[in-house]
Amino acid sequence: MLPTFIQIAIQDWGTDQAAHAPIVLATAIWIFARDGARARRLARPPSIAAALVALLPWLLLYAAAKITGLLEVRGLAIYGALIAILYGTGGVPVLRSLWFPLLYAIFLIPIPESVIDTLTQPVKLMISQAALATLSVFGYPVASSGVSIYIGQFELLIAAACAGLNSLISLTAIGIFYAYLQHRASWIYTAALVAVIFPIAIFANFMRVLTLVLVTYHFGEATAQDFLHEAAGLFMFAVALLTIFAIDTAARAALRRRSARHD
Repeated sequence: MLPTFIQIAIQDWGTDQAAHAPIVLATAIWIFARDGARARRLARPPSIAAALVALLPWLLLYAAAKITGLLEVRGLAIYGALIAILYGTGGVPVLRSLWFPLLYAIFLIPIPESVIDTLTQPVKLMISQAALATLSVFGYPVASSGVSIYIGQFELLIAAACAGLNSLISLTAIGIFYAYLQHRASWIYTAALVAVIFPIAIFANFMRVLTLVLVTYHFGEATAQDFLHEAAGLFMFAVALLTIFAIDTAARAALRRRSARHD
């Protein structure tokens, strides 16, 4: 199983889709180390039969994925097998105690590109149409066909990477970790904070696409696709992350003022 994990790290963690994985790995290990002692005190191992029943399906899935060469499925099988082993050694109380790092670690498993393409297609279309409508208001010669935008003599394909949609996964991972650290005692507040990540990421990606289209039109395709392409992505990711922090800070301040008035 270790070779599979190493292969995932080498093959996928350097891509846009899994750039967050090293951060997730480091922070998940930190949470396990912090909460592990308390979880061990709660250990109530199940019967051997129950432990084997929990582990067997994941081993079968791993074997099938090994035969078919599906690396992502092998990674998922390892993830499930490790949870089953943890259940076998500590039982449900340990799983309940470590629920967050166990769920958080799912971000270590890369999502197949075919799944990403299917899930992001509606978002790419929405961003493309929003950019078209915005530019049309200001009189730019712009048209679209599907996820392609035509402006002047240029054509831009709004791929997942171009739209910055890969950053949505990274933003979600970092946002969930931040929300857990700050508000682990409040499920409702944590869920509300996580819920704002998606619209923030979509708006940041829309601004990135709009910027790239305008730069392409005014300065040429080479300028937009060279350094500025990556710079725009990093800048919008930083803006989205800071927006999440700002919303959280403002919301906490509002809640404190409301609590003070009631007191």
